[in-house]
Amino acid sequence: MNPEMNVQKNSDSGSYEAVVNGQVVGMIVYHAPRGDQRVTLTHTIVEPEYRGRGVATRLVKHALDDLRAQDLKLTNYCPFVADYIADHPQYKELVDSRFPGRARVPDRAPRERAN
Repeated sequence: MNPEMNVQKNSDSGSYEAVVNGQVVGMIVYHAPRGDQRVTLTHTIVEPEYRGRGVATRLVKHALDDLRAQDLKLTNYCPFVADYIADHPQYKELVDSRFPGRARVPDRAPRERAN
């Protein structure tokens, strides 16, 4: 049985955090200059004992949904985020066409996911 995980934005640390039992077990680090309409996602980190449990996937979904809700564009430097967007093309419009970042979204069909 997996413990309940909450995902939250921590503006003070510039991260989206996955929290289990009060402990941060994963995060996506971001940079959002004040007044800019673009957010840069730099990297995703998950504690080794929580890898393979969907923590990074939930973090990315939460972060991208938050950007969409705020009508912000994305500059991406995280390969995991790029792969997530390739598998969920409904988020591709969030990527800033002028400043896409170094981790570009692969141009491929979404991969099949196991249930």
